Amino acid sequence: MTSATVRQLTLRIGPDVLHAAEAFLTDRGADGLEAAGLVAFRARSGCDSIAETLIAPDQVADNTGLGCWVQVTERGKRELAARLQAGCRYLARIHSHPGRAFHSPADDANPALTHEGAISIVVPYFGLGLRRGLGVCAVYRLTAGRWMPTQPRADGNDWVIGSG
Repeated sequence: MTSATVRQLTLRIGPDVLHAAEAFLTDRGADGLEAAGLVAFRARSGCDSIAETLIAPDQVADNTGLGCWVQVTERGKRELAARLQAGCRYLARIHSHPGRAFHSPADDANPALTHEGAISIVVPYFGLGLRRGLGVCAVYRLTAGRWMPTQPRADGNDWVIGSG
């Protein structure tokens, strides 16, 4: 199969993972810093996966007044590898921006995930945007090498990304 014919996964993210992400992002945001984590998913059936956990690895961040940035350290990269449970895959990155949510040129140039179908979730206002759910976040899927906007939808207490 070529990347153009790969069927996209439908991802389901429940409130526990989103609450963990909000707590982590807003804790860092209280100091005026961006933050990032990866969401590990477990396959459920067919092309459906459910968020299992948020991994917030060791990272450094700064707010220079000209802009904010966050970077996972080498220690954090080892932590990501060590904490991924059997049967799970990192399918989404979630990170905060100080203002509105958008995929910045820095996000495009330095993606944490590079596989076809990867998800990038940008949370506005240093994580506070998650209080209203993924609908106020900028959500992108890597498609044919480009980050394309996609719209998550609410399904009960969960948020669904994809066609499911």
